Amino acid sequence: MEILSGMAEQLVGHVEALWRYPVKSMLGEQPPQVDVTAGGICGDRAYALWDHATQRVASAKNPLVWKALLHFRAQFLSPPQPGEPMPPVAIAGRETAAPLHSGDSGIDAALTGLMGRQVSLLNQAPAGASLDQYWPDVKERQFQNVVNELPLPEGTFFDACPIHALTTATLEELRRREPQLDFAVERFRPNLLIRPSGPAEGFVEEAWSGHTLRLGREVLLRVDGGCPRCVVTTLAQGDLPQEIEILRATARHNQVVAGMRLSVLQPGSVALGDPVLLC
Repeated sequence: MEILSGMAEQLVGHVEALWRYPVKSMLGEQPPQVDVTAGGICGDRAYALWDHATQRVASAKNPLVWKALLHFRAQFLSPPQPGEPMPPVAIAGRETAAPLHSGDSGIDAALTGLMGRQVSLLNQAPAGASLDQYWPDVKERQFQNVVNELPLPEGTFFDACPIHALTTATLEELRRREPQLDFAVERFRPNLLIRPSGPAEGFVEEAWSGHTLRLGREVLLRVDGGCPRCVVTTLAQGDLPQEIEILRATARHNQVVAGMRLSVLQPGSVALGDPVLLC
């Protein structure tokens, strides 16, 4: 897609899908509308498990210990509201006879039993919080078969950025190049899926880096750059099997990048079908 010069705003797509993930590294929910605050999508990664043994946040980025997190789904019991305390969440999985509620007195004991490690469910990130991330055998990545520490942005459970978006064009390009692989959007865990307007092929969002996106009437997001992928894209989740070639394919064809990192310039509300304009 060619970026036209001399235009204040250009329609580049529409919001195809929205996600928020109430508990870090668990499956999330797809609301028809979300509120975007200065810190990201309201309710996104509002909770996380704290591992008492390592004194770090539990994350599927280290599947050697935490891949089971992706077998659980977390959903808010009521919609989160900007400026209000986060509502409780329900956590359900294959091994839960009934959903666990974050407000239950026995929630930490129940999650400890399910995870096989002493954990606590937190709704506020400790100062200096970090997680362990595993680097699989993908030669284009910086490390191979090692685990290292990733500090989290202060006061958050985010890995690096408050919002992550992906275009359908990027997924279609990966499928075109590697048709034997299932590049399901869920593997990439975006907050926003954008369907580009008009004929769009290839990794179109790379041309948006450094620009501003307007979503709907209110929200302004700065495109801070591409999103390097990690081992989470390869893990079994929902009905998707484990597949290391997903990550290797993004390495072969786009230097391990698929999607974009975004930060919030102006809060507001975003809904399915909203136009996406490049500013």
